[in-house]
Amino acid sequence: MRRFLQALLLLCSLGEGHPGPACSLQSWDMDSFSQPGDVLIGGVFVIHSGFVFPRPTFQEMPQPASCKDFQTRYYRDVLGLIFAIDEVNRSPDLLPNITLGFRLFDSCMSELRAIGGALTAMSGKRNPAPGYDCHEHSHVVGIVGDLVSALSLPIARISHGSTLSALSNKINFPSFLRTVPSNMFQNTALTRLVGLFGWTYVGMLVVDNDAGEQGGQVIQAGIEKAGSCVAFLEKIHLSYSMAQIQRVVDIIRKSSVNVIVLHSPEVHVKVLLDSLYDEEVTHKVFISSASFGLTPGVFSRKSWKVLNGTIGLIPSTGAMPGFEEFLGSLHPSRYNKYPLIRALWEKAFSCRWPGGEIQGNKTDPAVFLPLCTGEEDLGGLVPSLFEMKDLSYTYHAYLAVFAYAQALHSLLLCQAPTEKSHYGTCGDARDTQPWQVLNYVKRTPFRPNTGEPIAFNADGDIPAAYEIVNVQILNGSFNLVKVGRFDPEAGDSILLDISSIRWNERFSQVPPSMCSTNCRPGSWKAPRRGQPICCYDCIPCPLGDITNTTDAAECFTCPRDEWPNEEQNMCVPKVIEFLSYQEPLGIFLAITVIIFFLITLAILFIFMKYRGTPIIRATNRELSFILLVSLTLCFLCCLIFIGSPSPMTCPLRQTLFMVVFSISISSVLAKTIMVIVAFKATKMHSPLRKWLGPKIPRTVVALCTTAQVGICGAWLLLSPPFPQVNAEIEKHKLIRECHEGQSLFFYVTLGFMGFLAMVSFFAAFLARNLPGSYNEAKLITFSMLVFCSVWVSFIPAHLSTKGKYTVSVQIFAILASSAGLLACIFLPKCYIVLLRPDRNSRGRITKLVT
Repeated sequence: MRRFLQALLLLCSLGEGHPGPACSLQSWDMDSFSQPGDVLIGGVFVIHSGFVFPRPTFQEMPQPASCKDFQTRYYRDVLGLIFAIDEVNRSPDLLPNITLGFRLFDSCMSELRAIGGALTAMSGKRNPAPGYDCHEHSHVVGIVGDLVSALSLPIARISHGSTLSALSNKINFPSFLRTVPSNMFQNTALTRLVGLFGWTYVGMLVVDNDAGEQGGQVIQAGIEKAGSCVAFLEKIHLSYSMAQIQRVVDIIRKSSVNVIVLHSPEVHVKVLLDSLYDEEVTHKVFISSASFGLTPGVFSRKSWKVLNGTIGLIPSTGAMPGFEEFLGSLHPSRYNKYPLIRALWEKAFSCRWPGGEIQGNKTDPAVFLPLCTGEEDLGGLVPSLFEMKDLSYTYHAYLAVFAYAQALHSLLLCQAPTEKSHYGTCGDARDTQPWQVLNYVKRTPFRPNTGEPIAFNADGDIPAAYEIVNVQILNGSFNLVKVGRFDPEAGDSILLDISSIRWNERFSQVPPSMCSTNCRPGSWKAPRRGQPICCYDCIPCPLGDITNTTDAAECFTCPRDEWPNEEQNMCVPKVIEFLSYQEPLGIFLAITVIIFFLITLAILFIFMKYRGTPIIRATNRELSFILLVSLTLCFLCCLIFIGSPSPMTCPLRQTLFMVVFSISISSVLAKTIMVIVAFKATKMHSPLRKWLGPKIPRTVVALCTTAQVGICGAWLLLSPPFPQVNAEIEKHKLIRECHEGQSLFFYVTLGFMGFLAMVSFFAAFLARNLPGSYNEAKLITFSMLVFCSVWVSFIPAHLSTKGKYTVSVQIFAILASSAGLLACIFLPKCYIVLLRPDRNSRGRITKLVT
């Protein structure tokens, strides 16, 4: 707004003179193009896309700014207004007997010229006056224009191109109306497009004025509200120096974004686009707002290389029957009264009229161009020259004329000047005031020659709709292809044919634009400190956690009985693990058990077969049979440890083994005692002779076994083992195991066995001085040494292993200790029985003992 106030103050200062001979500031001449009529419609249009100030000499009055860069596309808007006025004048039903005329001004993208043109049109004088009532009546009842919001803010009018949403505020702008949609809807469409294509990280370029700043903030807020981020928001203006433009180019080049939202009139971006091409930054995709005119004549070939693949919004248009034929009929000889018709001819046919300068650009001599003859035919050039595929803004200028015409028609229907109407005082053609027309324009529906009636709402806006177009450069030719539509009146939905879109040369499909790649399921987004929320690192979920969506903000833990799969994107049931007969370890242990079981049975068979031989009789046959049977049962107990734990097997595992093994150790203890007693009682009248016989070993075995049975019985009664599924031992498995209940009982039973083994060991050690040729105590010592070594090693191994390996360790301990007893005590005797029968004689045994 500051620029507009400065421009208005400058204009007023230029218009004031000082009396007397003193020097005074002179105003600039405002070139206008007019057609007489009973009522005039003023117009301020952008026809040239720029202006230049001659270098001041400081010796004469500064020359006024000259317009440059005549644009056929902008001039089409003027011709649309003229065409509408001609249609109204030819209509017998609209303003009969009243002729509309016009007075048009070229703002040349200058706020100063826009304000000056509007004031000149309303005041009727070459020197513009800020007030409308200081000069003779001009019959201008309203103004159409300007194309951009920055040039429309200070002026009462119907704009055909100003989209700034702030202009809908009727407190600040009570006399402003427009035939284009407010950019409030456009901002929604841009935000939706960014989300529709999945772009989460985009850049923004906005024009450096109030319209660009406000629109940029709204678009940025919408993008961020939808969960995306804006990497940069840079301002651009045609007045920027090359250093300022280069700074913006560097930001765009260094940024990782592939998509840039462009909210600026096209004239402000021309130099930037050329610079991007020079820097080889041609892979960015632009999303342009409706204020950015996709006008081929405005841009160079380099700029179109950069803009190839652009997705743009343009206001929806209706039909203008006869307009193309009207354009084809233009000729300087017949329409010389129309503004800049000769400049159009020069532009269309690359020629110059006699006079040495192109009419459209008075600053650039055209000495190398041929002279225009007037014989050229414009008809065949109309579709490409005037870009007839997109009539946006031209159609809206056309609508503005019909809005004024319908309002005047309703106003002039009152026959008596003093009659009052619902909208205010009626008028006549020669005394119509702009405020009267304004009241009727606000409230009177209007209809162009085709289409439905249109009416301004309370904000001075008409129903909004946008076409979505795609810039496609094919074989060097420009094509603007409609690929979708956004209609806020139909529910804010975007209809888009993505398959019809052609992106730039770098992308064959929808280009990605993100600061960070999507985090796959199984990972979560960890924001980077000091960067937008769309910039993050993908961190794998911790062990046991998953994410099953893309870009998850956090991981969540699987239920207790489930575990993540390898990708950590779903929870699957945990593997239930136990020592089974189907796995190699279980099979190996089971086979080992069977082998030792068979060996034990074989030894038992040998002892039973040769039980009458001296060597077998000398070893206390009863204890040997008890020991062999108990060892057989010990080996078989191992099979209970293999397989799935159950309520039946869990209580039997430890208790049955402990009891059977206690029988084995107590048998060894009894055997040791009997060996000592037997050799100590060899003297006549020895008191130990009465201990010889089966009573003592039976008592020892019975007492030891009963004690162990008592402990195991208390264990089963007070805290019996039970099956359970343990999810804590291994996070990714469910361990089916037997819980030992109160572990104290397990260690008490194990300690009792150890106590028996230690007693046997020390007893056998005391018998070390017995005859060397028959020292069974030595064999018992070795067997107990093996037993103790195994079970002492078992305790730390049992505590350090988990799951099925704990069971395997115990089975190994049972097998090793039982095999140690079997090997140390019985194999030497089997050797004598089977291989050295010469030693298996009574005499030999008696000799060994004595």
